[in-house]
Amino acid sequence: MSSSLVELTAVEAAVLRAREAALWWAGLPAGHRRRHLLAFKALVAGRIGELAECIRAETGKPVAGAQLEVMLAVEHLDWAARNARRVLRRRSVRSGMLAFNQAAAVEYVPYGVVGVIGPWNYPVYTPMGSIAHALAAGNAVVFKPSEYTLGVGVWLATGWAELLPDHPVLQVVAGDGAVGAALCRAAVDKIAFTGSAATARAVMAACAERLTPVVIEGGGKDALIVTADADLEAAARAAVFGGLGNAGQTCAGVERIYVERPVFDPFVARLAELMREVEPGDGPDAPYGPMSTPAQPAIVQRHIGDAIERGGRAVVGGVDSVRAPFVGPVLLADVPEDSAAVTEETFGPVMVVNPVADAEEAVRRANATAYGLSGSIFTRSRRRGLALAGGLRAGAVSVNSVLGYAGVPALPFGGVGDSGFGRVHGADGLREFSRPRSVTWQRFRAPIDVMTLQPQPSALRLALRMFAWRHGR
Repeated sequence: MSSSLVELTAVEAAVLRAREAALWWAGLPAGHRRRHLLAFKALVAGRIGELAECIRAETGKPVAGAQLEVMLAVEHLDWAARNARRVLRRRSVRSGMLAFNQAAAVEYVPYGVVGVIGPWNYPVYTPMGSIAHALAAGNAVVFKPSEYTLGVGVWLATGWAELLPDHPVLQVVAGDGAVGAALCRAAVDKIAFTGSAATARAVMAACAERLTPVVIEGGGKDALIVTADADLEAAARAAVFGGLGNAGQTCAGVERIYVERPVFDPFVARLAELMREVEPGDGPDAPYGPMSTPAQPAIVQRHIGDAIERGGRAVVGGVDSVRAPFVGPVLLADVPEDSAAVTEETFGPVMVVNPVADAEEAVRRANATAYGLSGSIFTRSRRRGLALAGGLRAGAVSVNSVLGYAGVPALPFGGVGDSGFGRVHGADGLREFSRPRSVTWQRFRAPIDVMTLQPQPSALRLALRMFAWRHGR
């Protein structure tokens, strides 16, 4: 038997087990599912040190970054568990004129089995956005973690099995992209994928064979906009966090910065000072660690080289900053907008900073990309900040912070364009893993009945007069 058939068979077996578990899980009262989920949350929170060390061992990120990732994941798990019943309960809706004798409601039911394909950069926080909300909505989950962070995925599934050993509501399948493809082709009811736009297209093609619905969280090329009235110190410090955190391996991190020209030079000077203070390392307390995959340093180096060859300035670092597996902080200025460092996802500790005439030009440049995940704006005017946020083609925007939305469990997260579609987190995340079902029940016989094969002429005439009165004026 070929390896691909073995992988498919193993995945199919996991899905079959999940199918049986899903029937039990969905059949539980919502309050019982909540208790199980909160017990899982307590287990994860109580062992944060252990899980953080597992993350660190597989990704190289410092302990603080790994702990923050777990804390964020737990907050979202807690919110999903506590709010699922309220968000997904049956709701009455108005019936309208033609069906005024009917009562009507919409309810949300679980899909059944959800396949989750997770990334390596945030191996707990990112996939748990799908896992937690899928479980809270009443689904069973088969989780395919990245092959680079398999241990983290096994840790999560093992923790769940400690609490419910007889019900494999959360399982892990191990392997590379072939296993992910097998999961897409298995009899799952929905796929949640996080990764590159190119891989997302392959996932969608595989899911199309069964018309399996998908939610895609793609990459990003997120921009930070700095207006002339902004707090430059706060903006610079936020850029360092958003651009260098996790070695820049953050889909919603800061990769581009657009600064109004009057404050461009002082902002760049301060940002450069802060970046020169940062040195990556493999110690537990390093600001950030190595690139997590062997291929990433070469991509980062190509982007830096292309930007400089096209006339950009290396304000901090440069091509020589790439010392695999580490990449030192790199700040590039005056980079042409058609360079790879501006148009492609770099996924490294590299930021491009360019001047703009005004914030409106910054918004236009920020939107001139295939991506649309998130963005940040720094200004002292709340009104202006919100107005600029409204102009960004992005799924999330932070004003006077970066990644501010990540810590708000009630907010949905997702993007547009090559950044994907669908949402995780919040009420939208719960509904993402539920099927809406419409229900009506007749309260009394309609005195004017046109919902019949041959309505009475008098009933039809009266219905048409009422229709014209209502809609034809």
